[in-house]
Amino acid sequence: MKAFVAGATGETGRRIVQELVKKNIPVRALVRDAEKAKAIFPETVELVVGDVLNPTSLSQAIGDSTVLLCATGARPSFDPTGPYKVDFEGTKNLVDVAKAKGLEHFVLVTSLCVSQFFHPLNLFWLILVWKKQAEEYLQKSGLKYTIVRPGGLKNEDSPYPIVMQTADTLYEGSIPRLKVAQVCVEALFEPAAANKIVEIVANPEASQKSFDELFANVV
Repeated sequence: MKAFVAGATGETGRRIVQELVKKNIPVRALVRDAEKAKAIFPETVELVVGDVLNPTSLSQAIGDSTVLLCATGARPSFDPTGPYKVDFEGTKNLVDVAKAKGLEHFVLVTSLCVSQFFHPLNLFWLILVWKKQAEEYLQKSGLKYTIVRPGGLKNEDSPYPIVMQTADTLYEGSIPRLKVAQVCVEALFEPAAANKIVEIVANPEASQKSFDELFANVV
């Protein structure tokens, strides 16, 4: 297995890279700024400078990777096309290249509430709408996929257990980015994670479960 990570220098993406490295999985990280990335990642991580909005460069960037984890996301800005370009077009380009190269698994990080059109987050240039469109494009691609929808993202970790449920059943809650990264990486190893949408939050009142149990409980 060799993992390609898009959005690698983002707060969630860098944690995904770290979790992959912990498991001794070779990583190619798609970055925009190689110098910035060198300060973040160990030397064992292959850095590839590129852009998800440039599909012609992606095939070469993915190289000999066998799985892809996408943690890209539009940054808040005054550009109304940002979420469309990054969250939909960028993901679509990754899906197309992954399919053309026959990758074995595509893990996509989106968000809780992507199916709720009237959610306040859609005031930010319909960001949830475009994330949902990206999900649907991946689902129709024929690729083996796992779509991870986290609640509100927190940079600091917590000991709270992960709650994992099926699509459109969790509407509130938060989760540390580290736990999101762990779910994404474990999805590569858990047969029960294949072709599922999982919604995740952390809850102090939940019981601790293995990743095998968590994924198996999602229908």
